[in-house]
Amino acid sequence: MKGAKARRLALKQLLLSGQTGTQQELCDLLGGRGFDATQSTISRDLKSLGAQRRQRADGEFAYHLLAEATAAFDADMVQDVMHNESMLLLRTRIGRAQAVGFDLDSMRHPDILGTLAGDDTVLVIPRSVTRVAALAASLRELAGL
Repeated sequence: MKGAKARRLALKQLLLSGQTGTQQELCDLLGGRGFDATQSTISRDLKSLGAQRRQRADGEFAYHLLAEATAAFDADMVQDVMHNESMLLLRTRIGRAQAVGFDLDSMRHPDILGTLAGDDTVLVIPRSVTRVAALAASLRELAGL
């Protein structure tokens, strides 16, 4: 069995195609790639990746993840994710914090109210303090930490 990090990477690749309309289709496609995932697991993964269901040009709906929304995370720019009871800090490579903050804002993650970026630090303001730890875990997974 493959791990959650590998599953999410495969899911990101599927989402970038913009062709999958249902969570069951995603389960089946991931199953074909050797991942055993339930619909509820896929649902949590979609939320953590900031995926959205959008209408395609042909009128059908599909889950979609903009490539640019995860560019900072794919480039290994995030080096650490820290949090307290109310906020999160992301440490980035020098000069990359604004790109990471922009990418986080572009994801429209349901648990992120907004970001404030400096040179190598991004302050992430959560929508609710009750979700800080879960958001930190989600961002760590997305960054591969």
